[in-house]
Amino acid sequence: MSLHPGAETAVTSRHELPSLRERLRHSLLVLDGAMGTSLNERGLAFQDCFEAACLDRPDDVRAIHAAFLAAGAQGLQTNTFGANRYKLDKHHRERDLERILEAAAALAREAAAGRAHVLGAIGPLGPQIEPLGRIGRLEARLAFREVAAVLAPLIDGFSLETFSCVEEAVECVRGIREVSDLPVIAHVTVVNSGRTLLGSTVEQAAEALAEAGADAIGLNCSTGPRAVLEGIQRMAAVCDLPLSARPNAGMPREVDGRVFFESSPDYFGRFARRFFQAGGRIVGGCCGTTPEHIRALAGAARAFRAGGRIEPPPVHARPRAEVVAERPLQPLPLAERSRLGRALAGDEGPISVELLPPATPDTSRLVEAACALREGGATCVNLPDGPRASARLSNTAAAVIIQRDAGIEALVHFCCRDRNLLGMQSDLMGAEALGLRNLLVITGDPPYRGNYPEATAVFDVDAIGLCNIVDHLNHGLDLGGNAMRARTNFCFGAALNHTAGDLERELARARWKILAGVDFLITQPVFDLGALEHALSRLPADHPPVLAGIWPLRSLRNAEFLASEVPGVVVPPAVLERMRAADEAGRAEAEGLAIAVETLERAAPLVAGFQLAAPFNRVEPALELLAAAHALA
Repeated sequence: MSLHPGAETAVTSRHELPSLRERLRHSLLVLDGAMGTSLNERGLAFQDCFEAACLDRPDDVRAIHAAFLAAGAQGLQTNTFGANRYKLDKHHRERDLERILEAAAALAREAAAGRAHVLGAIGPLGPQIEPLGRIGRLEARLAFREVAAVLAPLIDGFSLETFSCVEEAVECVRGIREVSDLPVIAHVTVVNSGRTLLGSTVEQAAEALAEAGADAIGLNCSTGPRAVLEGIQRMAAVCDLPLSARPNAGMPREVDGRVFFESSPDYFGRFARRFFQAGGRIVGGCCGTTPEHIRALAGAARAFRAGGRIEPPPVHARPRAEVVAERPLQPLPLAERSRLGRALAGDEGPISVELLPPATPDTSRLVEAACALREGGATCVNLPDGPRASARLSNTAAAVIIQRDAGIEALVHFCCRDRNLLGMQSDLMGAEALGLRNLLVITGDPPYRGNYPEATAVFDVDAIGLCNIVDHLNHGLDLGGNAMRARTNFCFGAALNHTAGDLERELARARWKILAGVDFLITQPVFDLGALEHALSRLPADHPPVLAGIWPLRSLRNAEFLASEVPGVVVPPAVLERMRAADEAGRAEAEGLAIAVETLERAAPLVAGFQLAAPFNRVEPALELLAAAHALA
């Protein structure tokens, strides 16, 4: 590893300061403020890669450090909050990771000039870690270790910032500890309720980070001084480590396209005094804090320090016996959750029929179609969630109307595209309260595939993470694994693309979904029995029931569209040739239905049931397929 210019002085200058670990234990430490806010004020957009400024605009980064030092900061944090392989990859700067880390440390060390400690800032990776996301905990630890290994020789300690997932923060501490014994200040971020976005309490965060090996713990970002102070006081009740508070400058507001924060430097100074009185030892700022805010904090620290040695505060931790472990609830047996669940648990082969919610608020035709399917013997009606990124009536609303007016259960698609994690938990609890018990969990099509390509997508998690969320809720646990007073009772499944181009990856994802507790899998439309049989043979022996997708082709154009423009659907050349010949003879729709019936009959021994399509919500072909399926029973 090459040293960036300035790194050599990093090793010598740090010894001119008191030990950071001793300072954390016996004195006060004033950290700097918001690097991102300062860079934004210098012309960088919030969507830019701030960390790349260490290479592209080093004078700006150096000047920001110098301004915070002049204001009284005793600890400068490197401009590396998002400097990890995942976040830099989004900006196409992953190859610059090591150079950015070295440059960031050198710039902070140069600005500190032996008068302040330099702390390596590390933030979340970006993508969620398991069980909500695609990154394994060990993979996350290795990514954090990669960052720490570069920074450790160049800094005095580490500052972990803005972690909303306690488990990810723990893996960050563990990754650091594998390569360094430098002091670690670990911050999580909470909302005004005193919980992280994933539902963990500040007490749980404090205990987990202390056990992982952090030297100091605290809160930063998301909220203003008052909520951070209240959270720190709660942390003090369960942990005797030094405590750190780095709030935002209040809550942001936008005026004429510019973002402003409400808390004045004077208010920040008053907060700092209260924080020190509560036993806090480390103070600094996060979003919206300027050198003037840090000047106010430094003044409060000088007044409180009064030139004397400050001993750690007495800790009145709760006796461990009072901390009651929260246990998950047992899920409701599958057969008791819904008719679909009963069919899956028994010998009745479930048959779902897909209907598209309308593109208008008028549901009369949808209800009429659902009534016909009920009479035809369908187990449930399958309602997509904005299929192909289109804007349609909420499938949750459509499901409630169908169950109420048509008397048949709904199977609601629930996708990750349009909701963040909080919205997902809220909507899932709402679905339970509305009496919706069946879910098909999918990642969702990106907006560029739909009729509103300028729409934004969320994708906080993918289908695997969402399966874990639903399973948590079925056990009475929220996103953070905290026990709730009630559970959801969903019968939930996920998709299986048996014709995926990368079948190994698809099967690996299917295994993760199975481990997450799915009750069934639904395939893409089946036109090739060999591909279906091959994929099913590769699933674990104890895999959940599989429903085969059956799609009656309406025309040659419909077949060619599915084959060429619908991701995940493979229509073999032999099927296209049959449709082409039938189209020339003027009987394409009848041939498409015949192909669907043949496929259904041949797939029946391989699967537990079927998902039937009703193209363009025409139920007549679906009713014929229903009759064919029931004839096999």
